[in-house]
Amino acid sequence: MTVTAAARPPSGEKHPTDKHVGARVRMRRMMLGMSQTKLGDALGLTFQQIQKYEKGINRIGAGRMMQIAGILKMPVSWFFEGHYRLDESLSDPDGVRLVTAFARIKRAGVRRELVQLIEHLSRKEHKSG
Repeated sequence: MTVTAAARPPSGEKHPTDKHVGARVRMRRMMLGMSQTKLGDALGLTFQQIQKYEKGINRIGAGRMMQIAGILKMPVSWFFEGHYRLDESLSDPDGVRLVTAFARIKRAGVRRELVQLIEHLSRKEHKSG
């Protein structure tokens, strides 16, 4: 199996992997109710640096990624999951609230009904939009 490096985006553009990992850092931080300042303090960084990581402006190095994963209590691999199918809506506060609330529902039947309702509403929105 041959692995090749991803092409660099044109100067000034964010690399898709950096954007994805940053969005996942943001998502997990918000799921924990943690501020950028608190995460920055735990890493010895400013909240502005955390913002740059989360937006994919600055690349997160391997050692720093290990630190972030430990603080956010997730394996490093989690931050790369779904790279090619990340729905950007999950990186906004409402998306995080939705996923967090859904994860709290224990009964499978209620979860299925909720999924059906959301699918119905999204089809309705798509048809009218």
